[in-house]
Amino acid sequence: MAKNHLIVGLDIGSASIKLLAVMPKPESIDFEVLSQFTEISFGVRRGVIIDVGKISRKISSLLEKAANETGQRIKEIVVNIGGAHIFSTFSHGTVAVSRADEKISKEDIERVLRAAQTFSLPSNREILEIFPKEFIVDGEKGIKEALGMKGVRLEAEILVLACFSPYLKNLEKAVLDADYQIADIVCNPLASARAVLSAQEKELGVLLLDIGAGTTSFSVFQEGGLVYLGVIPIGSGHITNDIAIGLKTDVETAERIKLQYGGCFLKSSKKIKVKEEASGEGLIFSQKALGKIIDARVSEIFEQVQKELKKISLPRLPGGAVLCGGGAKIPKIKEFTKKSLGLPCKIGRITGFFPKIENPQLATVCGLVLRGKELMDEEQSSGWDFVQKLKKILKNFVP
Repeated sequence: MAKNHLIVGLDIGSASIKLLAVMPKPESIDFEVLSQFTEISFGVRRGVIIDVGKISRKISSLLEKAANETGQRIKEIVVNIGGAHIFSTFSHGTVAVSRADEKISKEDIERVLRAAQTFSLPSNREILEIFPKEFIVDGEKGIKEALGMKGVRLEAEILVLACFSPYLKNLEKAVLDADYQIADIVCNPLASARAVLSAQEKELGVLLLDIGAGTTSFSVFQEGGLVYLGVIPIGSGHITNDIAIGLKTDVETAERIKLQYGGCFLKSSKKIKVKEEASGEGLIFSQKALGKIIDARVSEIFEQVQKELKKISLPRLPGGAVLCGGGAKIPKIKEFTKKSLGLPCKIGRITGFFPKIENPQLATVCGLVLRGKELMDEEQSSGWDFVQKLKKILKNFVP
């Protein structure tokens, strides 16, 4: 990250692009929020950039605004990647321990992880990130840290996160064409998890559901690590479209109805009258009719999530389900989730160093900033290690 310690996260979503620029506070774990902007994202469909030029111009405009507001030059950003093209799969690797004393070295671990990544992916797919699940030493399973152990045969079980290469290239081109560098690319649910999940929840077992405008992404954590991840191409924007069709109104009015009067389990026959955005005419509908439209689409989202989760032996999740994203704002969505998934549920609160940010819609961009902080800490740590090594070398030349 930049030496001035300014950390910038950019969440490119289906409905909007969100920017957050922060500076770590001296002698504190908190951040000072220096700049925060949101703009409509034309050129993104279901989490995927389809018009690189439009998004590149939007990125340039947002970052120029942030630079002007903070008074600092921005060189690189942490950005997200979303879309239903993202998928996870499991893989296995095996190597022989190389040292004569049979102690497992760092090089052995790197070799077995590389071996686990040597498998056939479908055309135009590439690996985004890997997550070691366990190591197996001479047949002994369930080992989380194999470094320094003695053995002859080392195996690794990993979870591989992969994506459709052309969509990844579109994202990279959009940022680079705006004349900025990418510090890191983080998948949506992983970014959100950094912001709203505690270490205890990840250890116990928890399901994170990020209901965005164009997609719903989910991730399962247990024993502190990622167990599974997936994305389905349905989000809260589809609820807006359903309302527009069902109530025969324009999309702008449908969005306003969803936010002001929408919710799950609406059973009242009470009539509601609103003024349409496009025509200015009055629109009358019942809460019950609105509730049916919303419940049908939310049910479909959860059915798709459950279908994906059946692909794995879902572990017990004492941490329950945690909701974030714009869809988490739908009234009684928490109760609907509890009934649909049979899990305790809560709306995610941004816990990581953001005392003034509680909007679950900002979980991804806050998680990107937290990843930026990790990169900055790693850079400073490696710099300190280099200085210490240099001092040791120079001592040999001092008379």
